[in-house]
Amino acid sequence: MTQFPRTLIENLSVSRMIIGTNWWMGFSHTSKAKDDEIKRLMVPDRITDILEVFLRAGVDTLLGGTSEASFVGAVRKAEDRVGRKIIRMMTPTLNVAGDQKADDENRRTIDDCRKAGAEILLPHQATIDALCDRTTRKIRQMDKICRMIRQAGMIPGLSTHMPEAPVYADESGLDVATYIQIYNAVGFLMQVEVDWVHRMIWQAKRPVITIKPLGVNKVLPLVGLAFNWSTIRDQDMVCIGTTTPDEAREDIELSLSILERRTADVQLQRTRSKASVERK
Repeated sequence: MTQFPRTLIENLSVSRMIIGTNWWMGFSHTSKAKDDEIKRLMVPDRITDILEVFLRAGVDTLLGGTSEASFVGAVRKAEDRVGRKIIRMMTPTLNVAGDQKADDENRRTIDDCRKAGAEILLPHQATIDALCDRTTRKIRQMDKICRMIRQAGMIPGLSTHMPEAPVYADESGLDVATYIQIYNAVGFLMQVEVDWVHRMIWQAKRPVITIKPLGVNKVLPLVGLAFNWSTIRDQDMVCIGTTTPDEAREDIELSLSILERRTADVQLQRTRSKASVERK
């Protein structure tokens, strides 16, 4: 099987396709009923089966998830099946109070991520966007947080829904190696127009990880993936979530076909209304 293209975050080699975990954690961005359904279905063995598909295609980089034993166990089981290590990027929510108590709590949180196997730590959007200061054009407290992450032996990054955050990180010389940025063709959850975020990605000094490429299923996988892969740089990455092994296989094959400029080897959905357009 063709192995997925790779890029570098500092000196760490990662797959350009990133395995997303929101769909496993019950974050559907749709409804509570959908969230509850996801939580019921996404048991550890199912997560392991999905991870196995990604790993066999060379997609070995995982974003998010938890440090809970059941999740860590699902990751390790997939690693054992394939004989390949998963590179973990974690997005913890940190205490933004800025006092000593908060610092101590954040050190414990960061250490928990290290123990769970994280190699890259990107404080979650709930942390970064709370600290992002449009007046001073800086991300408050992040110098200190980045030092904590480095001291724990991990690479710091940041996760944001604000397109300004990477700009301010670059302007201030913040010690981060990558950024997570929402980017999709329909502008879902994006705070400014798509063309503005596109420009900011191309001007970023570090590799960018784009998330929500399908706008939570508001666009077809071919449409969403084609847009993202075609409009980012070679060093950038696309993170996508799946709920079944077959979805993972389809997204991998679609992405490779787009990058290789060929027809994807995937079976289309069939309905009676499409029978007339099929070639005999």
